Amino acid sequence: MEQYKCSSCGSTYEITLSRWKCGCGGMLDLEYDRKKIKPSGWPQYPNSIFRYADALPFDGGEWQSVTMGEGQTPLIVLDAGEPETYVKVDYMMPTLSFKDRGAAVLMTKAKQLGARKVIADSSGNAGTSIAAYAARCNIGCDIYLNDATSPKKVAQVKAHGANIVQISGTREDIAAAAQKAVEDESVFYASHVYNPYFYEGTKTYAFEIFEELGCAPDTLIIPVGNGTLLLGAYYGFRELLDNGLIGTLPKIVAVQAANCAPIAEAFGSGAEVAEPVENTGTLAEGIAIAAPARSAGILEAVRETGGTFISVEEPEIEAARDVMSEKGFYVEVTTAANYAGFLKYVKEADETVIIPLCGAGIKSK
Repeated sequence: MEQYKCSSCGSTYEITLSRWKCGCGGMLDLEYDRKKIKPSGWPQYPNSIFRYADALPFDGGEWQSVTMGEGQTPLIVLDAGEPETYVKVDYMMPTLSFKDRGAAVLMTKAKQLGARKVIADSSGNAGTSIAAYAARCNIGCDIYLNDATSPKKVAQVKAHGANIVQISGTREDIAAAAQKAVEDESVFYASHVYNPYFYEGTKTYAFEIFEELGCAPDTLIIPVGNGTLLLGAYYGFRELLDNGLIGTLPKIVAVQAANCAPIAEAFGSGAEVAEPVENTGTLAEGIAIAAPARSAGILEAVRETGGTFISVEEPEIEAARDVMSEKGFYVEVTTAANYAGFLKYVKEADETVIIPLCGAGIKSK
């Protein structure tokens, strides 16, 4: 049986177009009868995230008219001198960011439910992905963005035919405006933060790494704002562990920009939930989240895996972007922040580390 379950109070709900949070205000997780994961069955599916269709919450082939070949991104050794350090080039996607993993699954569900219009809010990349897949599904789409969002990302959203609503304010102000519109119009909230179907898509990041390496890595270095990739990776490796395909969970090292690091601060103080902070300004707009709604889950995932948080300063982010470019990878600023975190991480000998390249540099300002 497929249903939503509140992570705070345990209430359960039917999957409907209008439901996106619990009556208590808590975040919703997804419960369904999960099939046993059998890697031997993966080759029968297309070379995309839907290679893992048997581990996704769809009984039929609804995804076949939605997919644009997202996923199955390269895993590449970063430097010959460090053969255990890999980058996963997750900007090799239809809209040039890893968010296509989640959007493909979320919009497949929206189409299955009969949505005629969706609303989403974003710092840029998720909005672009939702707009693209909404167009693919022939579903109307409003994307709420900050008025300072990178013009290149705004142009991408516009190219897919979405209606853009730009607002002056914090990332939280943008989300509040979108949520009010969702309630006023009674439409589907295609949120990469609130809707758990998005994480069903991002968990395929873990499946691909497992398939490419033949095992789980020791460590994942992941940038975190709202935690869409971090939580997806955690869920994916947790499912592999529960199916006896790996022996331990990889350690998750989460990276935040020092100028907006509420979850890192909570981790350092031993808190279970992050308190909102003031974003004092960071170039890494993709992780500039002052009040992350799923902070409790993020903290739990990092702690369970024996991980930690690393905060990076703005000069470190800029320098890391230059270094990545010199290595041949032109990445978005948020990805550069993650690489800056890796440069501060004390790696052990023979430790296998995976660094995601989340967005292409051409998307940044």
